[in-house]
Amino acid sequence: MKFPTLYIPHGGGPCFFMEWTMGPADTWERMADWLRGLGATVGGRPTALLVISAHWEETEFSVTEGLRPSLLFDYYGFPEHTYRLTYPAAGSVELATHIKLLLAEAGIAARGDGERGFDHGVFIPFKLIYPDADIPIVQLSLKAGLVPGEHIAVGRALEVLRSKGVLIVGSGMSYHNMRGFGSAGSTPVSDTFDTALTEVVCLPQASLRNERLGAWTSLPQARSCHPREEHLLPLMVVAGAAGEDSGQCIFSDHVMNVAVSAFQFG
Repeated sequence: MKFPTLYIPHGGGPCFFMEWTMGPADTWERMADWLRGLGATVGGRPTALLVISAHWEETEFSVTEGLRPSLLFDYYGFPEHTYRLTYPAAGSVELATHIKLLLAEAGIAARGDGERGFDHGVFIPFKLIYPDADIPIVQLSLKAGLVPGEHIAVGRALEVLRSKGVLIVGSGMSYHNMRGFGSAGSTPVSDTFDTALTEVVCLPQASLRNERLGAWTSLPQARSCHPREEHLLPLMVVAGAAGEDSGQCIFSDHVMNVAVSAFQFG
């Protein structure tokens, strides 16, 4: 079978595993419930996961190569118990090697990192999606400069993995302006961008979709929603890995007064 590719929201820090006090207690409940059910919707059980998180950038594309990656608690100011969460998923040297080979064949420089652990853009959502931590994970970094076309090209080079049992997931947030969360004035701004982004993702012609994603800053309210684009760039990778497959919105919610969506290709 051929797995779809996914772009998912990973929430705010360890939000799903704590009592939320920065707003209504159920702020993240709908997103958490959706993530818990996501694994059952992808058409089967993957043999491995390739995750592109907003929280890892390197000067060149990098892949984790550790057999038992640690967890990076790269969030701040949360309850002490959230720094003791566990997610003992294995890595996969075999998959990491295959990824580097595919990128090299596409003329894209990439390196392995045997020390890097999984950041919270990986272990927080996947504790809900696959709570048993029994599927190997390889994490792929973003590349400094955050050029959309480069990330789309990386995804395109990795499309073949979808037919080899690998589920490719981009983990970010479709809205990510820290000053905008919680502000009533952010709702119409985020709605405008979310509608425009969804229209681009759902374009039936993949080449036009990727061209428009590459020019995402031209969308209305783009920079108001993403002053810095690292949380949007994982979408570019999974769109590239979609090949000619079409996209659709598979989740949408308003969280802390802003629109947040998830997308699937294929």
